[in-house]
Amino acid sequence: MYKSIVIAAALFNEGATTRAALSKARTLLDAGGKVTLVHVIDEVPGYVAASIPKEHMHARRRDVQDQLDSIAAAEGSGMDVTSVVREGQPSACILGAAKEAAADLIMIASHKPGLSDYFIGSTAARIVRHAPVSVLVTR
Repeated sequence: MYKSIVIAAALFNEGATTRAALSKARTLLDAGGKVTLVHVIDEVPGYVAASIPKEHMHARRRDVQDQLDSIAAAEGSGMDVTSVVREGQPSACILGAAKEAAADLIMIASHKPGLSDYFIGSTAARIVRHAPVSVLVTR
C-alpha cells in the first residue's frame, strides 16, 4: 500500500506506542518500502539553554537515538527502518522529515483529549491539517 511511512516516535511508556506503530506499519508497507522513525526533542528556550551544559544536551540526544535504534532493531526486523532525531517544533519537524523521506503516509499517536485539544492532540492536529499525504492517527 505505502512505499514510505514516517512514524512520529514517542518514547514515553518505554516506546509502546512506537512499537505498536511499527507493527501496524509492517502490514501497510509495500515490499521494498521504508519506514522512518522520527523523534523530536522540543526546542529549549535560549534563556534556559544557556544554563544547560552542552554535554547534557548531546548526551540526551544520543540517549534518544539509542532508544530509537533499539526499537527499530527489535520491532523492525525484515523492514528497512531508519531512525531520526530532530530538535525544534514537533509538527514542523515531523512534516519536514516526511517531505525528505518522500513519505506517502505519516503515522502519529494521539493522547486522550483534554479541554485545550478536544478531539486529538495539538501536534497530531497540526500534522493532520498541514500534511500533504495521508495521516493515520492512533490511540
